[in-house]
Amino acid sequence: MARKSRRKAAARPAAGGDKPARERIVDAFMALLAEKRIEEIGFAEIAQRAGVSLAELRDAFGSTLAILAAFMKGVDRAVLAGGDADMAEEPPRERLFDVLMRRLETLAPHKAAVRSLMRSTTRNPGLAFALNGLAVRSQQWMLTAADIGAAGPRGMLRAQGLAVMFAQVLRTWIDDDDPGLARTMAALDRALARGQRWSGLLDDLCRLPARACRLRERRRRADDAGDETVAA
Repeated sequence: MARKSRRKAAARPAAGGDKPARERIVDAFMALLAEKRIEEIGFAEIAQRAGVSLAELRDAFGSTLAILAAFMKGVDRAVLAGGDADMAEEPPRERLFDVLMRRLETLAPHKAAVRSLMRSTTRNPGLAFALNGLAVRSQQWMLTAADIGAAGPRGMLRAQGLAVMFAQVLRTWIDDDDPGLARTMAALDRALARGQRWSGLLDDLCRLPARACRLRERRRRADDAGDETVAA
């Protein structure tokens, strides 16, 4: 009986204080990710670090990617909650710069985990593809936070472009040890300048179908008028 009690205690180490199980699991996973590659992290290890049973872990999350998605959702939520009303009158590029810098500030405690994840994506195309889907979803929220259209096909293209751009900025950020993040801010500013030009081109391209429809309508009306003249 005593042996059974010891085994039960060993299966549920104390961790995370009063945090809900889901939060402890996410924290444990990110801590492990800072120490090793995502491919090396097992469910038993996550459960032990989080202080939950395997049954509780399975009930909360079905995969390590799902845990990562929950982490990114938490980052999104923190960025959205930290909006600055004074930025409302600024140009779109400045608003987006502010939003993305808040995102980097939120990610700062997890820089080692982000570095580990980025290294894994270079060797694992499937992981890179899955992470891109999560990143695009997050960047749709970042665009919305900056009051930039993120709905419809045009919004999806913007979010995809922003996800690629932000990933490039992260490569500078993970090695930027300056507390003021001067190199990162410069990289983000350059990336947004390129993105602004790309977005302008995108807007022009998206207007082309509407223009084509108007031209076809005008031609149809002209042809109808011509037919009526001949008939008369």
